[in-house]
Amino acid sequence: MSNDGRVRWGILATGGIAAAFTADLVDLPDAEVVAVASRSEESAKAFAERFGIPRAYGSWSALAEDGDVDVVYVATPHSAHRAAAGMCLEAGRNVLCEKPFTLNVREAEELVGLARERGRFLMEAMWMYCNPLVRRLTEVVRDGAIGDVRTVQADFGLAGHLLPEARNGILPPSHRLRDPAQGGGALLDLGVYPVSFAQLLLGEPSDVTGRAVLSDEGVDLQTGALLSWESGAIASVHCSIVGGTATSASVTGSQGRIDIPNGFFYPDRFVLHQDGREPQTFTADPADGPRNSFRHEAGEVMRALRAGETESPLVPLDGTLAVMRTLDAIRDRVGVRYPGEHPGEDDRRGDELVTVTTPV
Repeated sequence: MSNDGRVRWGILATGGIAAAFTADLVDLPDAEVVAVASRSEESAKAFAERFGIPRAYGSWSALAEDGDVDVVYVATPHSAHRAAAGMCLEAGRNVLCEKPFTLNVREAEELVGLARERGRFLMEAMWMYCNPLVRRLTEVVRDGAIGDVRTVQADFGLAGHLLPEARNGILPPSHRLRDPAQGGGALLDLGVYPVSFAQLLLGEPSDVTGRAVLSDEGVDLQTGALLSWESGAIASVHCSIVGGTATSASVTGSQGRIDIPNGFFYPDRFVLHQDGREPQTFTADPADGPRNSFRHEAGEVMRALRAGETESPLVPLDGTLAVMRTLDAIRDRVGVRYPGEHPGEDDRRGDELVTVTTPV
């Protein structure tokens, strides 16, 4: 860190998520964005000019080797997370890596092993876990307000045909959401949220089943999964790139229920229903800023770095690995495999269900 205690950030990639994250960093006290990298020097320079960043690199390796960078935010497509984050860790940089953490648990284990070997900080950019209202919900559940958790339901779907890249109401096969080489499909892009929400409250499931509708390219257009725990708890999660859902969530316990009406991964409110009592609504504190802000995630990284921590207690690496194991298991059940993956490397919990395939 700099002598004045500011944390110096490097941004790896220049897409939409990188821009949104950087915009929040620019307004965050004690954060300084000092470098950006892209595979295109032109793109890096344009991004640097847009946000007033002093150094722009036309290669990832140049950023990784920049010793004035305290932490790198990796915002590439998730198919490149292993390579980009690994390069930075190898060079001694700390890393915040976008979700999904990697394509599969094997890659995730490699990154976690590398970070622990080098003594570097590493965290998945699961902003939901850092959201103040989600943290409050977790406290309410763990304090026993609804008793023992029995069921979790969560969904995240978007209307892909309404995206600007759609042609005649259909996403083209070359789009990253439909391209197996880019880790396409609903599950990794969107399903990581409902799976992570369920595991935030219940931990890693003991059994996984799933069903999906696949595209001609072999990625999942929509997926439903049933997760179960030895406690008897069950979670139903759904994701889709062919229809916009309510993005709602519900947690039911032995003595009540919590509902998040919409945007469960960055909620503005949740409602606690306790047996025999009037409903109680918890709302986001305006002082925490916009509910879609990355400031809490970035703030947690900077807190951990100042404290000399190599992992965040809010987004622990073992939890990230557990989510990746579940995502692998779901993909195994529904028959989605990406280039370069080897048969038999996925998790085998639960009974495999028949995959429904329809051309789109």
